[in-house]
Amino acid sequence: MSLKSNSNARYLRILWALFIIPVLIIIILFILISQRKLGYLPTFEDLENPQNNLASEVYSSDSVLLGKIYIENRTFVEYHDLSPNLINALIATEDIRFKKHSGIDARGLVRVFFRTVLGGQNAGGGSTITQQLAKNLFDTRNIKGKNKLVRKINLILIKFKEWNTAVRLERYYTKNEILVMYLNTVTFGHETFGIKTASRIFFDTTPDSLKIEQAAVLVGTLRAPTYYSPVMNPENSLKRRNVVIQQMAKYNFITREVRDSVLQIPIELNYRIQSHNVGYATHFRTYVRTIMMAGKPEKANYFSYDRFHEDSVKWETDPLYGWCNKNFKPDGSPYNLYRDGLRINTAINYKMQKYAEEAVEKHLGGTLQKEFFQNQKRHRSAPFSEDLTSEDVNRIMMQSVRRTDTYRNLRAKGLEQDSIMKIFRTPRKMRVFSWDGDIDTIMTPLDSVRYYKFFLRTGFLAMEPSTGHVKAYVGGHNYKYFQYDHVTQGKRQVGSTIKPFLYTLAMQEGDKPCDLVLNSPVTFADRDSTWTPRNSGNFDMEGKMVTLKWGLAHSVNFISAALVKKYNPQAVIEIIRKMGVTSKIDAVPSVIYGTSDISMVEMVGAFNTFPNKGVYIQPIFVTDIEDKNGNLLATFHPQQVEAISEKTAYLMVQLLRGVVDRGTGGRLRWFFNFTGEMGGKTGTTQNQSDGWYMGITPNLTAGAWVGAEDRSVHFDNLTQGSGGYMALPIYGYFLQKVYADSSLNVKQEDIFTPPQDFSIYLNCPDYEGDTRYQNTVITYDVDAEEY
Repeated sequence: MSLKSNSNARYLRILWALFIIPVLIIIILFILISQRKLGYLPTFEDLENPQNNLASEVYSSDSVLLGKIYIENRTFVEYHDLSPNLINALIATEDIRFKKHSGIDARGLVRVFFRTVLGGQNAGGGSTITQQLAKNLFDTRNIKGKNKLVRKINLILIKFKEWNTAVRLERYYTKNEILVMYLNTVTFGHETFGIKTASRIFFDTTPDSLKIEQAAVLVGTLRAPTYYSPVMNPENSLKRRNVVIQQMAKYNFITREVRDSVLQIPIELNYRIQSHNVGYATHFRTYVRTIMMAGKPEKANYFSYDRFHEDSVKWETDPLYGWCNKNFKPDGSPYNLYRDGLRINTAINYKMQKYAEEAVEKHLGGTLQKEFFQNQKRHRSAPFSEDLTSEDVNRIMMQSVRRTDTYRNLRAKGLEQDSIMKIFRTPRKMRVFSWDGDIDTIMTPLDSVRYYKFFLRTGFLAMEPSTGHVKAYVGGHNYKYFQYDHVTQGKRQVGSTIKPFLYTLAMQEGDKPCDLVLNSPVTFADRDSTWTPRNSGNFDMEGKMVTLKWGLAHSVNFISAALVKKYNPQAVIEIIRKMGVTSKIDAVPSVIYGTSDISMVEMVGAFNTFPNKGVYIQPIFVTDIEDKNGNLLATFHPQQVEAISEKTAYLMVQLLRGVVDRGTGGRLRWFFNFTGEMGGKTGTTQNQSDGWYMGITPNLTAGAWVGAEDRSVHFDNLTQGSGGYMALPIYGYFLQKVYADSSLNVKQEDIFTPPQDFSIYLNCPDYEGDTRYQNTVITYDVDAEEY
């Protein structure tokens, strides 16, 4: 054999070695990867059930999405929910041979090798849609290295793992399933995950309705969500969108004529920020999240035994309380609102919720807050009461400072009190709330704490009498700045709104609305001394025999005191307990002043007993829960108990009607011009710190509260600080819109139905010998003084 032949044979062996060795290495790598010797690789079960952080969705009773609870704002769609424009744009731009390859595009890899590796040109990454899906679904990039060589090796391993996973995905799923899985998992920036969420946030539409230019924008963002964001970088987004459109024309998904036409269309966004802080029913959504994820109460975690006891009772009796920790998935793990994609169907009516929030904005933002600012201009210690000393004000301010996140974070970092207060006294840029829009300003954090003390707060709740369904829930205004919930979280003194329970006891025991009572002082023995409540209301009527109906209509303390003395405070509390109030109430004669702290949800639930014919029905917030596949997991029904007789309830309805027709709730007649049957009760606490109004109609029970964060912040006069002025208008504006919306089926023609064989005389005069109001209804307003 010649030397030349030996040389050729050697070169041939080298060539074969150069070919076989890489192939062997690749085979060995695939074997090692398949056997999970080189790190995590999804199992068959993982491929069948890919895990994602799916947002749970909160829906109104009329199927409107109120908001989401999420770590990643993602909601899945099916293939039939996708616009063909979207599919075409994605394939044309990301993977034109998607329908032909089996997860790995050999031609694409060759192109990348020769043009990028050898030619130094940018020919793309060569990743197919299936490979990108593998990267999005599974942790294929979990091998890390510190030096350059290790990082390069890791990148090679990562790519092989993605190839392996992509091939397996192609084996287990159809092409359509892969496309929809990909579009469900990708991020579009702005904390937006999945095509359904992106379509809603950027264009306020659904994936099946995306136009060519809209689909091109969204597909274009996938390469670099921030750089090509149509919100942050509209010029970059437009250029990238046009590239996508050109690709669609290149591969005949659209004609040249369509291409030329669409390229002329500017990007028209309908950008809607989705956040826990925005949208309707923000406090309600937070309440649902909090109560569903509550754990079993542990006494060590509570400062107040009463609160611990309340939560313990809820854990045992309320199926919604702690639902996620009391119900388990098939794998034995508890449900997670942030990851499991639950659908929470609530009792909230979207329109009523909207009307309630608009009513708050109209009254509180449009009128009352401005009047309060004017009221405080002349006060030296504004917004605090003039009765406070400077030491009192400093104490309140320091308590508020310690409750701020800034203070807690600085303490957690180990800073001393002096250093923290120096920071609080240092001016800095900040954005603060105003009813006219956010204000960018410079002030100290300490001044900002005082600034927010000026703002009045509110709570509003409306429910359907017969079902207990909560139709509107406003825990406060602007959740971003005022997150404290004044419906279920907060408790305040209720003032004269407690008096109807006292009259309920009297009616239950046989008294009647037209019974006469002497309107004169009543004295109680108090250990070694005596106590005589001072009167409120119409002082011209003192010393006369007046009807119980007149006494409640004008919120007269002398009449309430006489009833308390007749029946004793403990009996009043027992009737309140039957009507659903669980908060602590002291069994003392001063119960007539409503000095006990009670929540809005308790008060509305209790008042709802009157139009519901004596049956207390627990307010219900959530009607049912479904899993991500639409399977029903739970349904919720309210607890009911016959608290008072139907006759007593109807008598109380008539007494409460008197408050609107001839008493402190008369503003509903002469200002709002309501003509239908309705009843209610105003309430004002000491120093006008709290203003309440509780209202009933045959088909709706609602309550409103207005006050400041601190009870020492209030109007300095009863004219502006009464419940009839502070809280009642919110109820009035809300009811105006409800009555005007025929789709809600709440009408002024609705009537309270009397019990069978009811024959008690109700159209009585105000006092003995009075004939003015017989056989008629007088509608005027009296701002009675209430304590």
